[in-house]
Amino acid sequence: MPEDKGYVHPEVLVDADWVQAHLKDANVRLIEVDVNTRSYEEGHIPGAVGFNWQKELQDQIVRAPVSKAQLEALLSKAGVSNDTTIILYGDNNNWFAAWALWILKYYGHKDVRLLDGGRAKWLADKREITTEVPTYTSTNYQAEEPHADLRVFRDQVLSSLGRQGFALVDVRSPKEFSGELLAPENIPQEGAQRGGHIPGAANVPWSQAVREDGTFKSAEELRSIYGSKGVTPDKDVVAYCRIGERSSHTWFVLRYLLGYNNVRNYDGSWTEWGSLIGAPIER
Repeated sequence: MPEDKGYVHPEVLVDADWVQAHLKDANVRLIEVDVNTRSYEEGHIPGAVGFNWQKELQDQIVRAPVSKAQLEALLSKAGVSNDTTIILYGDNNNWFAAWALWILKYYGHKDVRLLDGGRAKWLADKREITTEVPTYTSTNYQAEEPHADLRVFRDQVLSSLGRQGFALVDVRSPKEFSGELLAPENIPQEGAQRGGHIPGAANVPWSQAVREDGTFKSAEELRSIYGSKGVTPDKDVVAYCRIGERSSHTWFVLRYLLGYNNVRNYDGSWTEWGSLIGAPIER
């Protein structure tokens, strides 16, 4: 039996044993989304399709998630129907898998879950991987109109600064939060003209939500982590990072594992805010 961690919506997570038992289930589609877009080709869970976050999950002209029509085409090609159970997983403790989940929920997919521990846990358990790329019969996937309550834009953030009951959570590393770095240490320092953070934001790095093996901490631990920084369920919470993927991870934790009703992802994040003329910045 999987460990009961006290989540409000435990159904949004599956463990590796569950995935193993459903590898041949026609109504389950495994989708791998990695930071390192070559990882899928090096080996993946049998039957999983790979989505390239750079080329397939974001618009190639406008900086935005894929459009409704683009997502419909992508999921149709992967053999996904509206009633398919989608299991997402990836590297870096599910950074971009969580971003993909946020996009799928934004467009109204009903049953989408994360593999707890992601790619690293599957490999650490020495479970089967393959380089065989599966093909599925195309479907006619129909997405819903965007669920605006899951996303926030820069002007909405700007107009909410200082408002009582509004909580910003910056999920980047402390060095990014302070303005010392513009991006995580191991990648090019680019994406914004200025360093720092949005005024009033609490710094709760995304990584505090997971254990050493990449699985999520218990609800009790998570409530303590976010509550101690004033990120509580009675507030209108907005999460941001650099480009929106780490904040999707925190958005997932707050919305599903802890059951926050009012939590949105600011996917423009620091890449946008740190380049806006005249935008207020703290260091």
